[in-house]
Amino acid sequence: MASKLGIAFREWRERSTGRKILDCVVWLFALAGFAIIGAWAVYQLGLTNNRGAVDKNSRYMLSVNEMEALKDVELTQEQIQRRWMKQYLKLAVFSKFYPVNAQLITTAAQYGHDPMLVDKMIAASGIYIDDMTEFNNLLQEVEKVIDRYPQQQVPNVIKWMEGPEWPALKEAIVRDKALIAEAGRLTGVEPRLIVGCLIGEQIRLFNTNRENFKKYLGPVKVLSVQSQFSYGVNGIKISTAKAIEEHMKDPTSPFYMGPRYEHLLDYTVEGQAQEDERYNRLVDYRNHLYSYLYTACILHQTMIQWKRAGYDISNRPDILFTLFNVGFAQSVPKPNPVCGGSHIKVHGETYTFGAIGFDFYYSGELVEDFPFWREHFIPGDKDLTEEEIAYIQGSVSNCKRPPRGWEYMKKDSVQDAQPVHEEVYHDEEEDEYAGTYANE
Repeated sequence: MASKLGIAFREWRERSTGRKILDCVVWLFALAGFAIIGAWAVYQLGLTNNRGAVDKNSRYMLSVNEMEALKDVELTQEQIQRRWMKQYLKLAVFSKFYPVNAQLITTAAQYGHDPMLVDKMIAASGIYIDDMTEFNNLLQEVEKVIDRYPQQQVPNVIKWMEGPEWPALKEAIVRDKALIAEAGRLTGVEPRLIVGCLIGEQIRLFNTNRENFKKYLGPVKVLSVQSQFSYGVNGIKISTAKAIEEHMKDPTSPFYMGPRYEHLLDYTVEGQAQEDERYNRLVDYRNHLYSYLYTACILHQTMIQWKRAGYDISNRPDILFTLFNVGFAQSVPKPNPVCGGSHIKVHGETYTFGAIGFDFYYSGELVEDFPFWREHFIPGDKDLTEEEIAYIQGSVSNCKRPPRGWEYMKKDSVQDAQPVHEEVYHDEEEDEYAGTYANE
């Protein structure tokens, strides 16, 4: 055999160089063919398949999935809230050991709307924790400290929110959620700030005219629309509305909001007719968009004024609500501003307008409908479109309104011309509550 191989090798060496190269190429193709055929055979026989294996933690995972789920338990809202508090306590302890996981679990549980999800997620993390003794011991210590203090019977630390008018007012505000959100989008103002002004004004109205307003806010749950001296659901004065419009058109004004907003409050008419259109915008009891737009503009303009003067109050809702209440004339930028405004008496306690707005803003109430923005004011980067302007200008209802200026007329001369104060108006076609006029 060896001699035959030797003879074959000598014969190959005696061949020409071209023939040798051709032989090498043929051998390489032959080897490649064998490799391809071999790989195909291995694949067809399933020799490369990963058949997997049972995870060593499979039984533990099953126990996690079978933990109690809130949806399977009949609980009252109060019981659910207590469970949430216990879960937050557990997460606080868990964060002492694994802060990143505790933060992730907190966020996920809030999105899941199920406090029992916290237990499952902590248990799932336990797969990678060799010993949870320290965690369990600290949790027991913290729970013992908490259990030493009896549950206090104080439903709400914010006293003015305890009466029956507050749930009714919340329901009325949520009805305007879309309009408030749109006003915020168009003006670059956080809708929650607009709502803070609205609540201050509505609470003030309710407690100024309590006997009359409670007949409507409670059973019908609608916002009160003013039509004497101050107008609309937010009590905007005509002089204030004019000032807002002037600031928007004047680039030299410290209140100027920028070119994006110059046409936000443009009119469809000229001359004296604008006075009527402005009035109709504010007292519209069917569509409150303009009330919210003017409110948002006041907030944005006062913020801009103070910022240009070197004082950033964009993160001070208490000051913004106060300035909304006291007006442009008293908006004087200075260091260390203080919260205040009109005095409002609720359930025997006296509050300021700014404080009521501040209480709401940080209370967590209505946060799902009016969430916090990362930036409370957003500067406009592009002009409003013609479609947006047309939409705004079309947001005035054809509803009955008291004659403009009737509050300055003699009572006997307008008795038949003006609506009855606090009268509830209905849309005869839709048979739907439209609004309430009230004396300030």
